[in-house]
Amino acid sequence: MALPKAEVLFGDSPEAPQLSKAEVSTRFDELMSAVDTAPTRVLGPQDVVKAFTEGRGISFDQRPTTAYGALTKALDAPDIIKGLSPEALASVTAALTDLKSQQPDLVKDISTTSPLSSGLVAFDLEAPAKMLTPRPTPLRNRIPRKKGIGLSHRFKVISGFTGTGTGGVGNIHPGIQDSTQTNFAPSGAANSLNYARGPKISYAGYDKNVSYSQFSVSDAVTWSAQYAGQGYQDIRQLSRTSLLYSSMLLEERMMLMGRGTSGNGFLGALAAPTGVTATARSAAGSEVGISGATTSLYIKVTSDAGDFGQSVLTSAATVAVTNGQVVDVTAVLPSGATGMRVYVSTGASDPGDGSRWYAGRSGYNTFTIQGALPTSGTAASAVTADTTAYAAGYDGILPICTGADSGYVNRLNGVLSTANPGVEWQNAFVALYTAVKADPDRTLLNGADRKQLSDSLKTATSSNYRMTLTQDQLTGVTIGDVVNTIINEVTGKGVAVEVHPWMPQGSSVILSDSLPIPDSQVSDVWAVFNVQDLMGIDWPVSQFAFESSSYWFGAMLCYAPAWNGAITGIKAA
Repeated sequence: MALPKAEVLFGDSPEAPQLSKAEVSTRFDELMSAVDTAPTRVLGPQDVVKAFTEGRGISFDQRPTTAYGALTKALDAPDIIKGLSPEALASVTAALTDLKSQQPDLVKDISTTSPLSSGLVAFDLEAPAKMLTPRPTPLRNRIPRKKGIGLSHRFKVISGFTGTGTGGVGNIHPGIQDSTQTNFAPSGAANSLNYARGPKISYAGYDKNVSYSQFSVSDAVTWSAQYAGQGYQDIRQLSRTSLLYSSMLLEERMMLMGRGTSGNGFLGALAAPTGVTATARSAAGSEVGISGATTSLYIKVTSDAGDFGQSVLTSAATVAVTNGQVVDVTAVLPSGATGMRVYVSTGASDPGDGSRWYAGRSGYNTFTIQGALPTSGTAASAVTADTTAYAAGYDGILPICTGADSGYVNRLNGVLSTANPGVEWQNAFVALYTAVKADPDRTLLNGADRKQLSDSLKTATSSNYRMTLTQDQLTGVTIGDVVNTIINEVTGKGVAVEVHPWMPQGSSVILSDSLPIPDSQVSDVWAVFNVQDLMGIDWPVSQFAFESSSYWFGAMLCYAPAWNGAITGIKAA
């Protein structure tokens, strides 16, 4: 343990700022001499025994571990004080006091927090970064991808002829007699051409034109990020991989719930809800009463289009409320809406959209406002225009299955039946078969809605579920069950029940992958046509960054929307 130099102890002392080097050396020698001549005592075993025999304790002072501690302890010894002149003692004391703040290494050991609070330690950093990023794309993986050309994909449909019961074509009786005469003149001809033949059949059909759109997302990696990451992770590789999966995920969501504009032959934007009402009532069950209310609530709602937007706002509905109550907001939702989004404000008068905050969404026609009223987040003033439909977009599965050409749409506005589990789907199967002899292949649900369907089997009112315990399960029972197939009670076919990871709660679609018509000329009911399928582009370096983009050019289409359907407005259990 080294002592500080003489210049450190005496040279800068405020008590002797003008000492010469000789005087500094003399004082340092006096200090060292006093320390060397200070008496010491060595305790032997007899001293320890005697001390404890007499009932005295022995105090073993801890030896100083720093130079500052050694000097401070030495200056407390009477012999040191006697051996130093008053001036030298004052100089050493002042110097040590100054050194305590200026020289941390004199007063602290090296530890995990000294001399740096972060410690002189290595970081146990595991490379590379963990990618906790879900990226399921079941629709994209299943639906065929075909080659497109030009600016749109066109096809013609014969939707019915006499005897099919489809396309709005009526039936005729084929019976004839010898005297039967049927007009076979060309359409629009002035004269009749009657022949002794059976009646002519009729046809119905339509053209379909699906416009292609361009899609792209981009990313950039600065040079500093790329080079600073060397030895840990390839940042450019991370950027390209993330860009690829981001493109796939966004396409998956468009395939499920995208909406194109009506000008391009698609369904177009959703209308705002109508008939908005708000009713205050006492909280019931697990509900939490409202807090933060002032006199009244002012509520506006929009139609929810899923991940890609919402309609314009409705006018405000007003309800007087007291803290502790809840408020039920009810509206009539337009066809195709996956639910509604609710914005709420409070006050003696309406404070306006700037203070009307997003309170949540509902998958059916009612939303219950409860708990603390929102005071921040997304304001209604941010909803300045409809964002449910896009000019560079196409109709996805949900819009098509809930649109005007769908074979079946039922808005429940309630929970799934527990008295007859799965009856909602059986009703759909009956309607689809009656209309076009459809025999669906699968139904897609949100995870919470599938759980509700599975739980409906296990209620006291259901007679369709039985639990059986075998002898080897008496001490270890597996509980829980899940519906993975619904038997179509019309055709006897098993319809697969699947969870789609991005399906909004409250909606379920019923899909046909193929048609039960051998010569329909439709190999796949759903298909993606791309003029250019997904590709990646690395742009030339024009600044201190590596920039990349994805690109694809196409659309998804449904050849036979009437063979598909939807159940919406499923209330969360």
